[in-house]
Amino acid sequence: MNLYLDDNRVDARLHGLLRKAGHTVVRPADAQLSGASDARQLEHAIRNGLAVLTADRLDFWELHGLVLAAGGHHPGILFVRFDNDRSRDMRAHHIVRAIGKLERSGIPTVDRVIELNRWR
Repeated sequence: MNLYLDDNRVDARLHGLLRKAGHTVVRPADAQLSGASDARQLEHAIRNGLAVLTADRLDFWELHGLVLAAGGHHPGILFVRFDNDRSRDMRAHHIVRAIGKLERSGIPTVDRVIELNRWR
């Protein structure tokens, strides 16, 4: 899968594990977008065919709605919900495994917002 790691998901371990699993991974620093707005980061992901991986579900839900309302499309938004509970929160290897399960399922990500916690 082609992924764009949102600023709040940039994690060296996650980045490495995703690449090791065969995913193409772009970080904000790679695109010279560190600290840019969520809208700008989503725009970059759309232009480059990258699904966004984020923990910022509320802002990206709103951007998802805006893109679709304007008649546009996006490659997908994958989010991880964190509840500040170490026993339930997903770690990097859980996220990689969930993305693998999602990918193998054949469920399309285009124009969808998908919670990865459900794919754990």
